[in-house]
Amino acid sequence: MNAVIACGGTGGHLFPGIAVAEVLRERGHEVLLFVSEKEIDSLALSTRSQFRFEKLPTVGFPSVYSPAIFGFIRRFTESLSRCRSIYQKFKPQVILGMGGFTSTAPILAGRMRGISTLIHESNAVPGKANRLAAKMVRAVLLGFKECAAFFPKVRTELTGTPIRTELKRLDRRSARQKLGLQTDVTTMLVMGGSQGASGINQAIIKSLPFLRHAGLQVIHLSGARNERLVADNYRRERISAYVAAFHHHMEEVYSAADFAVARAGAASLAEIASFELPSILIPFPYAADDHQTRNAEIFARAGAAFVLKESDLTPELITQKVKELINQPERLRRMSEHSARLAPRDAADRVAATMEKYTQS
Repeated sequence: MNAVIACGGTGGHLFPGIAVAEVLRERGHEVLLFVSEKEIDSLALSTRSQFRFEKLPTVGFPSVYSPAIFGFIRRFTESLSRCRSIYQKFKPQVILGMGGFTSTAPILAGRMRGISTLIHESNAVPGKANRLAAKMVRAVLLGFKECAAFFPKVRTELTGTPIRTELKRLDRRSARQKLGLQTDVTTMLVMGGSQGASGINQAIIKSLPFLRHAGLQVIHLSGARNERLVADNYRRERISAYVAAFHHHMEEVYSAADFAVARAGAASLAEIASFELPSILIPFPYAADDHQTRNAEIFARAGAAFVLKESDLTPELITQKVKELINQPERLRRMSEHSARLAPRDAADRVAATMEKYTQS
């Protein structure tokens, strides 16, 4: 089977798509990835030479009243033309879109050729691109069952959100040693997703004086813009920390952590749950349709997370929630169990199997 996966633009689209591609290759299928021109796509694929990929023009949907709509139409038309040309040579039997407008042109080009098309929606609330693409596909695959109500006129299948095959649990002591951390100290992971999170960075920095004597060490993935600022503040407060813009072996940081402070993108939540981590979730306030809050609420209702609005953040509030987790080990354990129940077991295999099914039907 020749399969196309359109998955570029953000880590939330890219990494689940790569996870499905890994499984399809293991099953003996040929896979072509469509990605965007953004740096994150190039970085992620620079260490994955086994994958064939094509870059499409970065396409974000502007307001119909904005002059940018003309640029959108031009880039979308260019993407559509490239997809149709590539399909003539690659001859795919199935096309999977992971969301975002990078995936819309590949889906439309596939529909025009009569190829089986599917989309995957990781979030609890679908984005504009997937709402549009749902009218052109045979089925919508879901990360959260709560999203099914948004697709009343198309078949839906609950698969969970795929995570990459390398994200396997490591020994906690060894993982901490690799990061230069103490092996027996409660460890907090702070991360803002693939796009970084200056709001989280600033909130944590302001909280550090209150956490100085909390018996805590930190793994802080700051994004490139704030790396030096964040590292300087940990040094000033004499809090042991591993600070980096990003970390290419996320299994190490997840395995080393006792709990996470994070945004609430669906891909990050799937990874957090797979490592059974309790979390303090701070949804990105400008996410489309406030979908990160809806994602976070699912984890909160399950007892796996606290949810804090960015507009409500104060050093005192963050310190309170962090200390609740540090000082109540039984609560931390229960939240870990609840997080584990949300883990998308075998999601990549389920998505791959569904692609095979729709190729054969």
